[in-house]
Amino acid sequence: MELHEHADLSSLNTFRLPARARWLALVRSEPELLALLQDDRFAGVPRIMLGGGSNLVLRDHEIEALLVKFCRGSWREVAREGTRVVIEADAGMPWHDLVRETVAAGLGGIENLALIPGTAGAAPVQNIGAYGVELASVLLDLDAMDLRTGAVRRFCRDECAFAYRDSVFKQSASSWAITRIRLQLAADAPLQTGYRDLQDEWQARGQPPMTRQLVFDMVCAIRRRKLPDPAAIGNAGSFFKNPQVSGEKYLQLRAQYPDLVGYPQPDGSVKLAAGWLIDRAGWKGFARDGVGVHDRQALVLVNRGGASGEAVLALAAEIAADIRKRYGVDLEREPVVL
Repeated sequence: MELHEHADLSSLNTFRLPARARWLALVRSEPELLALLQDDRFAGVPRIMLGGGSNLVLRDHEIEALLVKFCRGSWREVAREGTRVVIEADAGMPWHDLVRETVAAGLGGIENLALIPGTAGAAPVQNIGAYGVELASVLLDLDAMDLRTGAVRRFCRDECAFAYRDSVFKQSASSWAITRIRLQLAADAPLQTGYRDLQDEWQARGQPPMTRQLVFDMVCAIRRRKLPDPAAIGNAGSFFKNPQVSGEKYLQLRAQYPDLVGYPQPDGSVKLAAGWLIDRAGWKGFARDGVGVHDRQALVLVNRGGASGEAVLALAAEIAADIRKRYGVDLEREPVVL
């Protein structure tokens, strides 16, 4: 275990926001984490898990807490029945590496989630999703350690209380440390290719035979083209959730804006494209106080140099207020604020 005092966090969040933590611990196993929690130096100190830092806004420059981060891990097959395979991944394994390696091993179910930044342990917190697939659809169960008592508990899928970009762990960030996850994949899992972006990419490639590796490659290409690389410009990916409105509200908006982008839901509601709303309102490319809206993807706020967490949240609040005034639609922030 590595323990750092007054640790610089600017390289541990993809927004590259300046902040320091009173304590930062890099752990490799459950026993190391348990020993850390039992250390008298941290009695009464808030304990917060840090994943890949890719869905995070650091609001304060000085964070009076013990931040804990799992180091790199691996995955393994733990059960097989016919074409169905259960795999287990350590919390610290980079998520994209897990997707790439399972696809290469012929296992399907998460290829649409390629190139999402972060770690395997952080994936359930946000219930990550993309191109018609959410983690909740393949997660079997997970192990988590109580950050107050050190007790380890197994959560089944239903106990995780998954929702759109939400879970019980996101609602209680200082309570649990996910240590490993188990996913149910399959060699014959059906391919999910209904999203328009995937169909357009497939057409542009000449409609080759649809394979799991092709879906993985197309998702990577689309994400690289549409979303800024955090290594090149600081960002936390999509900053707002796609808002869900009633079918009646959607028809009212559609009458005013015929090109409105919406995705019908099973319950009759419609999920709107937050990026379309922000773009149509004229925010794309806007910049102020070092923070701005990406010039190719209005859903992404970026650090153009020297941005602070306060400036990021101020711009986000201004955008949300404008969208509410223009369309009567509320935007909800996606990243966690620390």
